[in-house]
Amino acid sequence: MKAKINRSFFLVLGLFSFQLSYSQGTMYNDSIHFEGEKHFANLRQLTFGGDNAEAYFSPDGKYLVYQYTNPKKGIECDQIWMGKIPQKPGETFNPKLVSSGTGRTTCAYFYPDGKHILYGSTHLGGKECPPVPDRKKHGNKYIWPLYPSYDIFKADTNGNIIKQLTNTPGYDAEATISPKGDKIIFTSMRNGDLDLYTMDLDGGNVKQITNTLGYDGGAWFSPDGTKIIWRASRPKTPEEIAEYKSLLAEDLVAPTNMEVWIANADGSGAYQVTNLVRANWAPNFTPDGKHVIFCSNYEYPRGFPFNMYLCNLDGSNMTKISRDKGFDAFPMFSQDGKKFVFSSNRNNGGTHDTNIFIADWVQ
Repeated sequence: MKAKINRSFFLVLGLFSFQLSYSQGTMYNDSIHFEGEKHFANLRQLTFGGDNAEAYFSPDGKYLVYQYTNPKKGIECDQIWMGKIPQKPGETFNPKLVSSGTGRTTCAYFYPDGKHILYGSTHLGGKECPPVPDRKKHGNKYIWPLYPSYDIFKADTNGNIIKQLTNTPGYDAEATISPKGDKIIFTSMRNGDLDLYTMDLDGGNVKQITNTLGYDGGAWFSPDGTKIIWRASRPKTPEEIAEYKSLLAEDLVAPTNMEVWIANADGSGAYQVTNLVRANWAPNFTPDGKHVIFCSNYEYPRGFPFNMYLCNLDGSNMTKISRDKGFDAFPMFSQDGKKFVFSSNRNNGGTHDTNIFIADWVQ
């Protein structure tokens, strides 16, 4: 969950000469491709500068849609951008703005036709970026704002809003679409807690599918559309419950203790996949539907860095697949399983920039 828009801004594809060769024959560069990242081949950096996150493939695998902030470029808070993935050496990645350019946006995703997207936006609540929370008021705890003005919108890939899909008081965002092309899953505060809901592609037939106290968000369907996977917090002690409810009353959440869950697409049969403590999030299924990929800081007592991991559907056989010393997250596969995209702090020149990287996936 992460703008004033500079429409002339273009993100340029970099061409890298990987200088270190290992026994597998894979080429690495210290700041782009780290030793041990055996699942990545032909790794490329697509964006350079600012905060680029939640990049997701179009159904045909030719485009990415993502959110981008860069105050240095006059983009004060996240807006949604879309770009064609370069196919040849020397091709540039030239994204265009596809959200309204006002308010704050989040969590874009392609419709099955590849001609439309959905995303969450606060623009009906005001043209300016909504204020960020005062963390000092909460002991400098890491907290996310749950702007009540967030609603979910359908737009075409030229940025024209086609329809407002949600229109209820409180936060509505974090939406993705089933590969079956029949349902949207999203997070909403409409019942006073952060729960998962499904709706038809036109916003109708809304159903609540989780009802346990805690934050349920960032949900995805399995490749066959029969399962869902998401991140969840489950406050248990009286102190944890009181803190969660207190923050929620201020439209805030502290996403520092989350685990990965799986359920049937209607929310039944839910079970916990990870039990690692700290923040385990940004989960997704692998294209074969037989494994889970997710992001976690569980190895690090100080809560940083974040890396990506693979495991079985029951959480067993966990393998670390990324090795940056900062932040690797938001993993997604193309539908054919050949390409892999993620966001990372790698190769940012010591700044706080988060950029988008794409690779060929190696089994």
